[in-house]
Amino acid sequence: MFTGLSAFPLTPMNEQGIYEHEFTRLVERLVEAGVDSIGVLGSTGNYAYLNGEERAHVAKLCVKHAGNVPVVVGIGALRTRDVLANAESAQQAGASGVLLAPVSYQKLTDDEVFSLYETVCGSLSVPLCVYDNPGTTHFDFSDELHGRIAQLPQVRSIKIPPVPNDVAAAKERVARLRALIPSEVTIGISGDAAAATGLLAGCDAWYSVIGGLYPEAALTLTRAAQSGDAQQANALSVALEPLWALYRDYSGSLRVAATIAELTGRV
Repeated sequence: MFTGLSAFPLTPMNEQGIYEHEFTRLVERLVEAGVDSIGVLGSTGNYAYLNGEERAHVAKLCVKHAGNVPVVVGIGALRTRDVLANAESAQQAGASGVLLAPVSYQKLTDDEVFSLYETVCGSLSVPLCVYDNPGTTHFDFSDELHGRIAQLPQVRSIKIPPVPNDVAAAKERVARLRALIPSEVTIGISGDAAAATGLLAGCDAWYSVIGGLYPEAALTLTRAAQSGDAQQANALSVALEPLWALYRDYSGSLRVAATIAELTGRV
């Protein structure tokens, strides 16, 4: 489940609620494309702006329309009790796994973050992906902390921030982390512009924003990298550079993905 292309769709919504029809269309398109998994209620899915009831509803909708495609549900929240409630609702919805970032207002210590994952893993019957996203959480995982957390029984993947552009440096970064985690824990790259480099450097998965809108293009890049075709994978990423430039210009991928979805009639 935590390998290949994990596509993260938007959660179309307004102040009145979720646009169910548009959301299910996005999910069904991912299923038709043949993505390896679907990640809902990540940063692209606006999890931080939804209450527990809305999040449970999104999880149920996604699982219902995903068919046999594994669904990974984001459960992060400010309070541990809410994280646990989100984990329970995700499991009840039929999620195949959960995704957890250490969300906070006050700056967290390493021990506090470890305790969060330890507590949550104790309540899970499905595997967990550690969400390392310092751009939104403002928490920087050390590789040593990743190594500690990866020993917990339910942890099966780590979603890391972008790797260096240089492939040799990227390989070194991935190898350094891999040496500290169990063999069954996968490493997934996030930051779409770094996907080709990350996969070619040894990452097992691409946790993808653009995959939630253009799964065919993301799958082509993923499969090229998985087969070791660096030339094709890099060429596909270069072809998408205008999109990556927009990500940089607009402080990340969410605004860009949402605008594309609106302009192309996907939401």
